[in-house]
Amino acid sequence: MANALRSNSVAMPAARKAAGFRLSSRQREWIAGYLFVAPDAIGLLIFVGAPMLLSLSLGFFSVSGFGEYSFVGLANYRRMLGDPLFWQSLKVTVFYVVMLVPALYVCGLGLALLIQADTRFNGFVRTLLFMPQTVSLVVVGLVWQVLLIDKIGLLNRLISALGVGGFSWLGDPRLALIMVVVISVWFLMGFYMLIFLGGLQDIPREYYEAAKIDGAGPVASFYRITLPLLRPTSFFVLLVSTVTAVCGSQTFDLVYIMTRGGPANTTSLAIFYVYQQAFLFNEYGYAAAMASVLVVVLMLITVLLFMLTRGGRFTYD
Repeated sequence: MANALRSNSVAMPAARKAAGFRLSSRQREWIAGYLFVAPDAIGLLIFVGAPMLLSLSLGFFSVSGFGEYSFVGLANYRRMLGDPLFWQSLKVTVFYVVMLVPALYVCGLGLALLIQADTRFNGFVRTLLFMPQTVSLVVVGLVWQVLLIDKIGLLNRLISALGVGGFSWLGDPRLALIMVVVISVWFLMGFYMLIFLGGLQDIPREYYEAAKIDGAGPVASFYRITLPLLRPTSFFVLLVSTVTAVCGSQTFDLVYIMTRGGPANTTSLAIFYVYQQAFLFNEYGYAAAMASVLVVVLMLITVLLFMLTRGGRFTYD
């Protein structure tokens, strides 16, 4: 009996202690959330964060293709300042971004407005417009290269049939970058159309009905209702399309397949010039330094967009 009482007296404090460490429901939700996020976070750290840090550190070294490293400090960055081809690639990239981002915004929003009605025909049109996203960019580049080839290309044959002389679409320095932009818009506009379509479907229809009762027409409803309520979607589209224009997959693939940076470096975008220095000339340290500069530029653009649009948040006066 005494032993039983003694064991109970020992067990009761242990039970109280265990009860003291019991987690609340909110703490359990936090732990569960972190456990769900952990696999993606670990993957990002290993496959994105670590390579970015490695690239940043390589910018301070001269790296040969045979694994020889020598510390050069800021020599790669000083070389960058005096490299006319680097500045040419930045200039081309700026022109590409200035043309591509507004075109994607206008085309994406315009297409979304045209096909926002939920009908069977519009569903078919959405599928057609999004279909380029399902095709490899290598195939896209090769097909467009065949269509735009001088004299015997399909586009030049159609123009010649109308009595207009053919153009060297990819060989003329004045036209090559424009054609790369046009093909990029054709390839990407279906994706941004779907993003805008999701934003449009989130706008309550009662707003448009009330505006119609008050005598507002389609144009007034667009500027007074649609555009203001699309601010978060617009911010996302501008941010993603800007990043895509600087270092998206089409930025490299289309240029590599169709023009190889020519003619006369008029389509040599910054990301393509980084590739040339790294994999054609084995200048890995110099390429890493240029890649680091591009990352910094993208971060500054992102911060600027957040400041100008306040992250796409609504404002109430």
